[in-house]
Amino acid sequence: MPSEGRCWETLQALRSSDKGRLSYHRDWLLKGEEILEECMSIPELSTYSGWVVDHILPHSRQNQLVSENSTLSSAPDQVLSIPKSPARHAEVSSPVSRAAPSGTQSQDEYNPAEFVILRPSRGMEVEGCIRMYEEVHRMKGTKGLRQWQEEHERKVRVLSEMASEQLKRFDERKSLKQHKEYQDLREVIEKSFKEAQGQQEKLKEEHRHRAKILNLKLREAEQQRLRQIEQERLRKEEGQVRLRRLYALQEEVLQLNQQLDPNYQHKDLLRIDLSGYGSRGNQLCGLISGIIRTTSERGFPTPEDEAMAERALQEMQQVLTSLQQEISKAIEEKKRQDEEQAKEKQRELQQQPKAEKETPVLTQFPGGKQREGLQVKAGDSTMQWYQHLQDAASQCMLAFDGLTNSKDHQTKKIKMDLQKAATIPVSQISTIAGSQLKEIFDKINNLLLGKAVHSGGRAVSVTNHPQGLDFVHYKLAEKFVKQGEEEVASHHEAAFPIAVVASGIWELHPRVGDLILAHLHKKCPYSVPFYPAFKEGMALEEYQKLLGYQVKDSKVEQQDNFLKRMSGMIRLYAAIIQLRWPYGNRQGAHPHGLNHGWRWLAQMLNMKPLSDVTATLLFDFLEVCGNALMRQYQVQFWKILLLIKEEYFPRIEAITSSGQMGSFIRLKQFLEKCLHHREIPVPKGSLPSSFWRS
Repeated sequence: MPSEGRCWETLQALRSSDKGRLSYHRDWLLKGEEILEECMSIPELSTYSGWVVDHILPHSRQNQLVSENSTLSSAPDQVLSIPKSPARHAEVSSPVSRAAPSGTQSQDEYNPAEFVILRPSRGMEVEGCIRMYEEVHRMKGTKGLRQWQEEHERKVRVLSEMASEQLKRFDERKSLKQHKEYQDLREVIEKSFKEAQGQQEKLKEEHRHRAKILNLKLREAEQQRLRQIEQERLRKEEGQVRLRRLYALQEEVLQLNQQLDPNYQHKDLLRIDLSGYGSRGNQLCGLISGIIRTTSERGFPTPEDEAMAERALQEMQQVLTSLQQEISKAIEEKKRQDEEQAKEKQRELQQQPKAEKETPVLTQFPGGKQREGLQVKAGDSTMQWYQHLQDAASQCMLAFDGLTNSKDHQTKKIKMDLQKAATIPVSQISTIAGSQLKEIFDKINNLLLGKAVHSGGRAVSVTNHPQGLDFVHYKLAEKFVKQGEEEVASHHEAAFPIAVVASGIWELHPRVGDLILAHLHKKCPYSVPFYPAFKEGMALEEYQKLLGYQVKDSKVEQQDNFLKRMSGMIRLYAAIIQLRWPYGNRQGAHPHGLNHGWRWLAQMLNMKPLSDVTATLLFDFLEVCGNALMRQYQVQFWKILLLIKEEYFPRIEAITSSGQMGSFIRLKQFLEKCLHHREIPVPKGSLPSSFWRS
């Protein structure tokens, strides 16, 4: 087509033109619009403005251009060498480069170090001016900034120095403040210290003052204590003097009381009724004994006690004087009364029933109406029997003297084993069961028969030593009596199991029974009955021991404890005389049966009563043995009870002080109850027949 040919021609002409021969970078096609926009937009600094400033300005300073604008205008052909930037500008080739042979670098190859030669243009001039202006302003800004920095640094230094000075002043003020506070605190401490010293001095002064007062009080208290000690010493000395005076008065009264006994000097005047003198003498003796007993419990006697004892002595002297006058009168009528009394006694004996002759009490009570005085001493036969038992006990003790006083270790061991084998079973006696009592009895009996028994894990026999049997006899009897003194005294029911074992041993081994009586009579003379007499020259403590009192460190035991021990031993004796071992020989007689109890009761009623003692022992004896005596003697026993009530109670009441009426009232109530019911109750703790089946 003709039009198409013209187009190709046009294109060929354009291609042959200078612009057509220009080579374009293929990337420009993609960025053409951006380039056009940049040409049409407001000029702005390129990204290489910094490079232009860094490379153009040094040349301008070296050439010392007079005017930046004239320099630019006079050098239109100045060649600027800038790196090609594919992002902002098209690559421009010089004629030389375009004419280069084909062996050189390719036109499309991009080299960042390649420079182009551009002709000056208005845009470039403007841009250069801008760059110059910016550089100038940058330099001014840099200079200003440097000056500002220097000024700032100077101000910073000034401020730092000011801050340092202020800090120093602050530290100085702070140090000054601390120093001031320290000084204030030190002044406060010194002030407090001075105040504390002053307070301390004040307290010391008060302490010295109080110590002085306290020392004065202590001195006064010590003086008071010394005065009290001295007063107590004087009081004790006076009390000792009064006590010795009381003992002397008691001794004198006892001696005078012995003279009141018709048997002492005037045996031929026994028929004279002098019982009133004897009773009054006993009362005076009891009065002085009560004073001494009371003062021993209280401490020392008072002057009133001494005056009372002296009045008792004076009254005793008056009683003795009256007795002597009575005896003098009686001597004148002696001959006439002897014959009448002998005839009367013979006539009474002939009229007395045979049953009454067999009862010791009726033959020992004179006349049946108590017209004559009661005895002070026991009968001769009783005293002989008592002495015989004491001699037997002494001989038994001498028989094993070699065993007790031996220094040999083996002998001492044998003695200890024998003592344990004899005494421990007695301590184990109780009312638990009859079988247990039988085991204890068999153990004791086997020991006495010479058989070996086990004690303390060893076999013990009396044949281990020649004196072993005597030693066991003595210690066994002593232990039985000690059980009465201690165990029965505290538990009255314990009298029966102990008594039945003792009775069985007594029956098989009579020597043990005699030793039981000997120990019993020695510790409780009222079980004879026997009232030991005070002999001239005898120490008072020795006499009190004879009466049964325990004396330790010159101090006599209290009356309540004394009566308790005597009561326990009398109860044991009353139980022994009525009990027999149930497994023994019933055909034989009791070795020490109820006839001895009848004798003891008769002898007690024939003797003068003792204050508090007689009533206590009669009550204990009748409570334990009264039922057995009632069944044995029946009517005769009731006669004795009536006699006690009608004749003996007034005598006991006459010598009993108001503070010692407890035992008398207890005896009186018991006897009145028995007489009212015509029955004496079975004693508590007695062993029934069922006991032996347990």
